[in-house]
Amino acid sequence: MNLMNLLEAEHTRSQMQTIVNYVGSSQKRFDDLIKIFLSGSYRLTQRAAWPISNCSTAHPQLINKHFVTLIKMMKDEKQHPAVRRNVLRIFDNLALIPEKYHGVIMDACFIYISNPSETIACQSFALGILNKLSDTYPEIKPELALIIEDKLPHATAAFKSRAMKILKKKRSNSI
Repeated sequence: MNLMNLLEAEHTRSQMQTIVNYVGSSQKRFDDLIKIFLSGSYRLTQRAAWPISNCSTAHPQLINKHFVTLIKMMKDEKQHPAVRRNVLRIFDNLALIPEKYHGVIMDACFIYISNPSETIACQSFALGILNKLSDTYPEIKPELALIIEDKLPHATAAFKSRAMKILKKKRSNSI
């Protein structure tokens, strides 16, 4: 199988799953997918993001050597929102983000949830990441709660749902 051909063929859930199954737990195949993600055309980058997200969820060890690259892609404002969304989804779904990346990821997530023009999906994944990191860094809880409460009156249902779960958890943990 050729990853480039698979990505060019179509952009469907079925095709994404075919790619995820092909990559499996192979570091080499995952690295090849990351190379396409980094150097492919705009369309290929966008199409590679979805299977990368799902491969990372199924096999989190595959992502370890690519954190710097993914953070760079996440922060690149020229990237399609689908790229940022899928990178944020990867970080949100990981059980553990290496400590040395906490600061840069946290800063980016606060920017995303504060930016009214950011997509709702990106804001929701950023909320999830910040919620997870707030267990390690409880000092961010007040700022996170303040931003959430400020956004709630005008938020979409998706943002409200995630935000209310976080606020409820934070309130129950502070008692």
